[in-house]
Formats: sequence, structure tokens, C-alpha cells
Amino acid sequence: MRIVAAGSDRGQRLDVFLRRHLPQFSRSRIQTWIKQGRVLVDQRPAKVSAALRGGETIEVEPAPLPALHAVAEAIPLTILYEDEWLVAIDKPAGMVVHAGAGVHSGTVVNALLHRFGHLSAVGGEMRPGIVHRLDRFTSGVLLAAKTDAAHQALARLFATRKIRKIYRTLVHGRMPSESGRIEKPITRDPVNRTRMTARLASGRTAWSEWTVLEKFPSASYLEVLIGTGRTHQIRVHLSSIGHPVFGDRLYGAPASTLDRYFLHAHQIQFQHPFTDQLLTVTSPLSPELSAFLEALRMIDHT
Repeated sequence: MRIVAAGSDRGQRLDVFLRRHLPQFSRSRIQTWIKQGRVLVDQRPAKVSAALRGGETIEVEPAPLPALHAVAEAIPLTILYEDEWLVAIDKPAGMVVHAGAGVHSGTVVNALLHRFGHLSAVGGEMRPGIVHRLDRFTSGVLLAAKTDAAHQALARLFATRKIRKIYRTLVHGRMPSESGRIEKPITRDPVNRTRMTARLASGRTAWSEWTVLEKFPSASYLEVLIGTGRTHQIRVHLSSIGHPVFGDRLYGAPASTLDRYFLHAHQIQFQHPFTDQLLTVTSPLSPELSAFLEALRMIDHT
């Protein structure tokens, strides 16, 4: 690309000038190109700090962006199940599954790469091994594929809804019955794009079945089976019937002493695609959720 400096640009630093004319690139990237000789001023290399006189012809040859890929990080992992094809981990709340939205390290992927070295490549270099996801503050069972064949097989099971996914959650209010089913489409909230909503007629089909495990004066401890895996599904569905998940301020829950929302991926069950055995992987309720539940029980019995 070619840019001609105007008389009014006289005295301006070369890197500052280019940053103003090429706002799609960062100043540090432009400085790197100048140092690499990819920027010519009147057909000659120049320094980053070179002052323009005005009237120069500046030619820029952008370097291609380096390929992004996840790197290994020494982060502890709790393994719930492992074989030569796949692994199930106990994801802690607060840990992001893979890089994105400003998070570039400390993810499940970084930890898996350190632990196993190599994972399936089907999901790309930023998401090796990742077949499905859990929200950042949801804890519990998460599957990852070691091989491409395992990734493809597990993806088919998820797509055909042959993987049984059970969650545990604590919601505000007493449920109207001992069990029930919520079948409402879920779509992005048109007003608040960080939220999903089940209050519109449009959206992707979604259903959740809940069973009461324990009742409290103003709360219900539930087991929830989901037949679909939409973004924020359980949180959205339960909020839509007036029972938001404890700690889930995004979906209408009041302030709580819990520093996360009370949602735990308790169990995954499926027919192993290579051994044909029924595989059931269970994660115990995380310590902070167990303690919160026990505190409710103590209050209820006083």
C-alpha cells in the first residue's frame, strides 16, 4: 500500500503517521514492520522515529499475521476418566474452556495441552480437543477428545443427542411441582447482547427437564436433564419461569454471598463410540457449592 505525506504532516513521526492512516493495525505492529524494512520512505528504509518533511511517498508491505495456536501451561487438572481416545475432566468454576473474548491463557485447553501434549485437531489450533463447552462459572464434567476420530465420534453423539447431560442447580423460590419440563426456544437477547432469552417466539429449539431434590423455604435444589445444549440454556429456562439460579445476576437473581452462580455439570452418560460400553462420568458437587447448600440446610432446621 502507498501513502503520500501532506505538507501538514511535516515534523510528524513515521510510526505515528502510519498509525493514523492505518488504524486497523496497532502501533507496535507498524513499528515492527518499519524495523523489518517493510516500510520505505521515498524507496528507502527509515527509522521508527524518523520525522517527515511532507510530500514523501511511503510504501508499506504488511507482514502476514502469525498463526494463532494454543500453548501448554502448567495448570492442575482433575481427571475423572481417561482412555486412549478421550478424557473427562472436572472443570472448576471460573476457568474458561478455550481462548476468546479477551482471555488468552489459563484455559482448559492450555492445561490439557500441558497434561497430554497432543489432542484432536478437528476444532482448530485454538480449540484442540474441545468437543463441547461449559460456561465460565459452571463447574463439573467436561469431555475432550485425544484423537480426531474420537472428536468426530463424540461430535456425532452430541449432534444426535445421544449424550445424557445432568446438572445440579439451586434456584430461587419453591418449584410448583416435584418435576417438570421447559420447552422454549432460545435466542440472543436483542436488547442486551450478553444475554440469551427464552421470551421470544423465535430461536433454536431447546428443552430442559427438572426434578426437585430438596426444598427450602425460599429455594429449590434441582437436578436438570437437558436434551439440547444451547448457550446458557439452564440459566435462561429457569429464569423464564421465575426461578433464576442462585448467584446468576445476569438472569435476574438477587445479590448473594455466593461468588458464582450455582450450576454444576453433575454427570455425562453415553455409549462409548469405540468400546461400545455405557460410560457414566460423575463429578461431585464442588466444595463452595456444597458449603452453600449445607448452610441453607442449617438455616432451614433452626
